[in-house]
Amino acid sequence: MVLKFDAYSTDGFYDELFLPNGKPRPVAQPLVTLINELEDGELLNRQKAAEASFMDNGITFAVYGNEAGADKIIPFDIIPRFIEANDWNRLEKGLKQRTHALNLFLNDIYGDRKCIRDKIVPESMVETCNAYLPQMQGFVPPRGVWAHITGTDLVRDTDGTFYVLEDNMRCPSGVSYVLQNRQVLKRTFPRVFSQCSIRPVDEYCSQLRHALEYMAPDAVKNPKAVVLTPGTYNSAYYEHSFLSQQMGLELVCGNDLVVRDKHVYMRTTRGLVTVDVIYRRIDDGFLDPLEFRSDSAIGVPGLMEAYKAGNVALCNAPGSGVADDKAIYAYVPQIIKYFLNEDQIIPNVPTFICENPKHRQHVLSNLNKMVVKAVSESGGYGMLVGPQASEAECEEFRKKIEEKPRNYIAQPMISLSRVPTISGDQFAGRHVDLRPYIIQGKDIFVLPGGLTRVALREGSVVVNSSQGGGGKDTWVIAANDKAPEQGQARHWVQQQQQQQ
Repeated sequence: MVLKFDAYSTDGFYDELFLPNGKPRPVAQPLVTLINELEDGELLNRQKAAEASFMDNGITFAVYGNEAGADKIIPFDIIPRFIEANDWNRLEKGLKQRTHALNLFLNDIYGDRKCIRDKIVPESMVETCNAYLPQMQGFVPPRGVWAHITGTDLVRDTDGTFYVLEDNMRCPSGVSYVLQNRQVLKRTFPRVFSQCSIRPVDEYCSQLRHALEYMAPDAVKNPKAVVLTPGTYNSAYYEHSFLSQQMGLELVCGNDLVVRDKHVYMRTTRGLVTVDVIYRRIDDGFLDPLEFRSDSAIGVPGLMEAYKAGNVALCNAPGSGVADDKAIYAYVPQIIKYFLNEDQIIPNVPTFICENPKHRQHVLSNLNKMVVKAVSESGGYGMLVGPQASEAECEEFRKKIEEKPRNYIAQPMISLSRVPTISGDQFAGRHVDLRPYIIQGKDIFVLPGGLTRVALREGSVVVNSSQGGGGKDTWVIAANDKAPEQGQARHWVQQQQQQQ
């Protein structure tokens, strides 16, 4: 089967690999040239080899309610997405700005609430947020950091402008796929890596471990950090185990931990070991049955008492989700201006808050033109894509909005950028977004690139894996002509040449 780019069309969308005239973008030229030179069937063989590698290494996820949550590999396409150096430099600055401002916002709303008194964010918007935890009022987390790991979703419009689509400041997932995608692509296209200056991603786990240990109580010299997972049946369990292994940290469940005298200990065959930092991948409500949901069987009784006593750090801090509420999102430009006295570097998508009567009327009058989102949902659930919805679906959302307007926001439809994707015996443009990962410890670190999520169904703009989306590797081009990935890639080229 012959797969060439000769017949590929951008169809009027911004394409991450090709210019509107059909020519490859300069950064993508080595990849396009290589693919066009491959023998018949070779690219598909490499795609199948990549998929087999994912399965052999257990790189899987589960979708709840689908075949009893059976694990499967995340759909993966080997054609990467490129981001040029100038674009990335701006995104990196904007992500650091946004992360810093939102952490200051969280410190403020759980503290003095100056931004509420100064009418930057309505008090009602905070108080009615499902992620707001009154139990955290007056608490200051270690080093004043609430969201240590953030995943900020970005999209690019037809004119090439990047927008922030939403923030994820609770337990953002997907970074393990970024790291594994890169390993697969270096084996798939070693020659391209040897020719291009692609920034590496393998620093993430060491950066994360350093950030976690930085949050430990001051008196601790050699902090003990662990990764807390809900267990093997969680959809992201692979990621929990992968990150713990890569960081050299213990992976624990709630029943592996015990609280005594306001300190947290891990049960081991040698007795109890003090735990100083917990990277938790459990939702707020399940962390401690004595503080939140009493029916939680996966939490640690007494954990919050130890946390508030300053004897253990929780990353991310409970209550951080206020900053990623989709209605609060609309106020982020004002939040950045208020706390940093700076203009927002990466713009928001224009957003209508349905609780606002004027906004609500506009949304209800234009449902067939807008994307409506439930403020507390994720994973592509609770969403209406108006231009692709039926009249019945629009009417259903009309009733939902009228009944509980605080639960919904709406945005105009963005023409998401596309990347060539293997579809049968041809390349087809498929819409993508981008989730970069930001770590806040002593400093703020932004992983170069992130998870490019792709809507594999033709015409779809829903990229979530739970809704049939897949992933691609993201290649950020270095600002100079050298990148650490090159040496590793040349090693793969030499191996191949020796085998031939």
